Amino acid sequence: MDIINGIFSSRILSYLLLGYAISILVVVIMIVLENRSPLKTISWILVLLLLPGLGFLFYIFFGQNFRKEKIIARKGMRNQHRLHYLAHSQIIQLTEGNLKGNEIASDTTGIVRLLLNNSSSIVTSGNDVTFLNNGKDKFEALLRELNNAQKFIHLEYYIFEEDNIGYQIKQILKEKARAGVEVRLIVDDVGSWKLKRSFFDEMNEAGVEAYSFLPVRFPLLTSKVNYRNHRKIVVIDGRVGFIGGYNIADRYKDGDMKSYGIWRDTHIMIRGSAVNSLQSIFLTDWFFVSETELTDPGYFPVSEPVNNKVIQIVASGPDSDWPAIMMGIFHTIVRARDYLYIATPYFMPSESVLFALKTAALSGVDVRIIIPEKSDAFITLLCSRSYIRELLEAGVQVYFYQKGFLHAKTIVCDDKISIVGSANMDFRSFEQNFEATAFIYDKATAQEMKETFLEDQRNSEIILLPEWIERPYIEKVKESFARLFSPLL
Repeated sequence: MDIINGIFSSRILSYLLLGYAISILVVVIMIVLENRSPLKTISWILVLLLLPGLGFLFYIFFGQNFRKEKIIARKGMRNQHRLHYLAHSQIIQLTEGNLKGNEIASDTTGIVRLLLNNSSSIVTSGNDVTFLNNGKDKFEALLRELNNAQKFIHLEYYIFEEDNIGYQIKQILKEKARAGVEVRLIVDDVGSWKLKRSFFDEMNEAGVEAYSFLPVRFPLLTSKVNYRNHRKIVVIDGRVGFIGGYNIADRYKDGDMKSYGIWRDTHIMIRGSAVNSLQSIFLTDWFFVSETELTDPGYFPVSEPVNNKVIQIVASGPDSDWPAIMMGIFHTIVRARDYLYIATPYFMPSESVLFALKTAALSGVDVRIIIPEKSDAFITLLCSRSYIRELLEAGVQVYFYQKGFLHAKTIVCDDKISIVGSANMDFRSFEQNFEATAFIYDKATAQEMKETFLEDQRNSEIILLPEWIERPYIEKVKESFARLFSPLL
C-alpha cells in the first residue's frame, strides 16, 4: 500500500510540475507576443525563472501591459478638435515670435509641437511661476491659497497622510466646504493606503467629495495595483495652481532626521492660463473616479496675463497613446547645446534616454545629474547607482546629494527650457504611472532653476570615475543584480 501511495503521490507531483511548467511557458509566450522592449521582456522572464510561483504572482499583479488596451478611457471635458486648433494657433505665434515680452527661442517650437501631438498639451502664455523649493514655503503657500478660496478647491495627490500637516489641510477643506466652496479631493489608493475609511466618511459628511484612485481590494486585487496616480495637482478658483514633487505628509515639510535628514523637493505655484491645463487633467481624473462630468465654463475662467512665461502642462499614463513626458525629456536632451542639469530621486532611465544622455555628453554638452546619496527605497538606490559608471565614462558629471533626501524632479536646459513635475527619471514614471509635468519656456525661469541646481550641487559630492571603479566588488554585484529588475520597479 505504501508503494502504491508513493507512486500516486509522485504522479500528482509530476502533474503539478507539468502544469506549472505549462503555465510559465504560456506567460513567457504572452510576454514575448506583447512586443515590449527586449530589456523588459528578459527582466520578466528572469523573474519567472528565478522566483518560481512568486514570480508568476508578480506578473499577474504587476506585469500585464494595458497601455494599448487603455484601461481608462480619457473622456475629457474638452472638445479635442477645438484644442488642436487652439494649440496650433499658439504654435504659429511661437514660430513667428509674436509672444510679446518673451525671449523664447524659435527652436523650442519643435518640443512644443511634439507635446501637442503626443498628448494634446496646450501651450499657454501670460503665466507667472513661483518656485517652492522647501516644505516650509510650499505648505505656507498652499495653506494661504486654500484659505483664500472662494469658489472651488481641487486637490490630487499620490500620498495624503493624516498627520500634522494633513490634519491642517483636512480641517481647511472641511471648513471651506461648509462655507459653500466646492471641494474635491483625489488620492491614490496605494500611495495613501494609511487613510482609513473614516477619513473619507468624515470628509463626505462635511461636504468634501473625496475619492481613491483605482482602489485595490481583495479579491479584486489585479494589475490595477501597478498603475498608480502619482500626480500632485492643486487648482483653486481657476486662478492659481500647484504642481511638483511634494505630497501631503509631515516628512515632506520637516524631513526625517533619523533616516536621511531634510527633504529637498521642488514645487511650483502657477498663475495664468496654464492653471486651466491643470484643471483639465484634474477633471479628467475626476470623471474617472466619480463618473461625474463637470463642464461648467466657470471651472475654466479666462485669466488676464500676469507675466510673460510660456508653459505646457503635460499629462501621461498607461491610458496614453504615447509616453509623452519621456518623449519630451528625450527631445530636450537631444536638442541641448550648452548645458543640461538634471535632479532626480530615482535614476532608472529607458535605454533611449540613457543613450541620449551619453550622446549629449560625448558631444560636448555640460551634462550634470544629482541623485540622493540616501534614499527612501533601497533597491531603487542600488539600481540608480548601477548606471553611474557608464555615465561617468561618457563625460556626464554625477553628484550625490549630501544634505538630506533629494526628491526634486527637475531638468533645466540652455537657459531656455525648465521641466518640473511629478515624473521621476525611471521606467515607472515614464510608462506606468499617471504623471503630470510642466514644461516652461522662459529664460528667467530657466536661470532661476539653474541657480537652484547649482546650490544643490554645492551640497553634493561629485563622483570620480577612478574612485567609483575601485569600490568593493560586492557593491557592484548588488547594483548589477538590482538593475536586472529596473524595468519592473
